[in-house]
Amino acid sequence: MNILQHSYDFLYFQFGDSMFYIMGFMAVLSVVAQWRLYEKAGQPGVAAIVPIWNFIVFLKIVGRPAKHLWLFLIPIYGQFYMIPKVWIEMCQSFGKRSTLDYVLVILLNGLYIFNLGMSYDTAYVGPVYGKPDPTQDPHPEHSPSLA
Repeated sequence: MNILQHSYDFLYFQFGDSMFYIMGFMAVLSVVAQWRLYEKAGQPGVAAIVPIWNFIVFLKIVGRPAKHLWLFLIPIYGQFYMIPKVWIEMCQSFGKRSTLDYVLVILLNGLYIFNLGMSYDTAYVGPVYGKPDPTQDPHPEHSPSLA
């Protein structure tokens, strides 16, 4: 708790009251980005501001069932495996399949979602969860035998 207090004091000393305006602007920017992303995927944009419905709609966009919401609450597994996995599936749902896209969505998530939502050349392809990856060859020529 002491670390949080020191970081707050440092940021408040650096930015003063304008820190709250910056954080408020970032919150509005993220809601607008999510709203546009949901509308591109054919979902109601208002879901971006309703807390639990927001997450259920996000899971629906990538094709996951709503019961996967509980997997995110498992302490280590949810934060370090499920969240990046769903973000990558979200990239794939919008046709972004390069390694650079995967790295960008993990490192700059809010800005990447803003880019997906606001760009006119990005379109929703469809849910990807449970479907085979089209970049992978379904019949590899040299498959190892188990015999």
